[in-house]
Order: sequence, then C-alpha cells, then structure tokens
Amino acid sequence: MKRIFAFILLISVTSCAELQGVVSQLPQGGTVSELDIANGLRQALDLGIDKQVSKLTQTDGFYKNELVKILLPEELQKVDKALRDIGLSSLADEGLKVLNRAAEDAVSEATPIFVNAVKGITFTDAKNILLGNDKAATEYLKSRTQTELYNKFNPVIKNSFAKVGADQIWENLINKYNNIPFTNNVNPDLTDYVTTEALKGVYTMIAVEEGEIRNKVSSRATDLLKKVFALQD
Repeated sequence: MKRIFAFILLISVTSCAELQGVVSQLPQGGTVSELDIANGLRQALDLGIDKQVSKLTQTDGFYKNELVKILLPEELQKVDKALRDIGLSSLADEGLKVLNRAAEDAVSEATPIFVNAVKGITFTDAKNILLGNDKAATEYLKSRTQTELYNKFNPVIKNSFAKVGADQIWENLINKYNNIPFTNNVNPDLTDYVTTEALKGVYTMIAVEEGEIRNKVSSRATDLLKKVFALQD
C-alpha cells in the first residue's frame, strides 16, 4: 500500500520510465488517473450532500438528530432549566423546536452552493484531500462555502422565525423566565446563533458520510469510489 502512496506523491518528479516501474508493481487494475481521483472526491462529496444534507431539510431533520440538534446558547441554558424546573417543559420544548425548524428551512439553500464548490475541485485539491484526515473533504467544502452559506442561511432563518411566530414564542418564553424571582432579565437575538449552528450541522453530516466512505468499503457505492479510496486504505 505504501507503494500506492509513493506513486501518487512522485507523479510530478519522476520520469515516465520510473513511473512505469512503480505502476508495474501495483495490483492489477489499481492504476488511478488524476481525473479518477478528482472525480472520486467529487462523487464522495456529492454522495454526502445527497444522503445527509438532504435529510436536514426534512421536518425534524435537526430537531430529532442528536448529532446536530440545536440547543439554546450556553448563556440561555438557565432559561431552559428554570422553565422545566417550574413545570413549563412543553414551553421550553416549543422554543427549541422553533430554532430547529428555522435551520431545517435554511438548509434547502445549501445544495446549489455545495454543487458549485464540488465542481471546482482540482486534481491538486483532490490529492491533498484524499491523503488528508478523515474530514479533509468536509474541511475543503467548508473553506469554500461557509461565508456564502451564512449569507444565504441568515435571512431564511430570520424569515422562518417570523413565519412560525417565533418572535411571539420567544417573547412568551423569555417573559416567563424573567418573571421568575431572583433571575436576571434576558433579551437574546438568536438569528446569528441559529445560523452558525445550522452551518455546523450541515458540515457535521457531510463529515459523517465522508468518514463512512473512508473507513467502510461497503459504503463506497460505486466502482470509482472503491478504486480511488483504496489508495488511502
């Protein structure tokens, strides 16, 4: 297997004769072209987007997925706890549900941005990703899409809060909390927080699929994925 890594890393510095010597020592059918590597990485990311990100757009895609469920920000955890302590768990649950529904609405904006980023993967990008860590492809996608996605998600989440009456829900929830004796009043603006958490959720799920493809041969659904990711086994 080390010879396979050597084959990839020495492409730019060895002569054709030397390369042929390395190729002849690879298992039959093991030769992988630059185009194969780039297309294989694109295929892996497309699979992650199709299988995992699309799930997040569904009802409860965030809310019932413990990997990405959006909870209150740390400074507001006391709100949730205090409401539950006085028997208002249903109100606290409704507040959390609103946050997650907004994220589910926003993620539908992600796919076209991801598709464009995946199309832009070069051979150099692909080689570095392939030989990188278990989240290298996800990190590449994050570096190419995070700012654009934030700008897309933020207004959608803001509109989602308005659409489902989140302003009223949160006003009710926080007013209840602020009326509890010996508590400090809280007046949070959650749009930025939920936008950031939604982005984290998207990249988390892509990383899940990348890890599956890298570490489980059975998750390599195409011949190209099997051939390309065999290089990093």
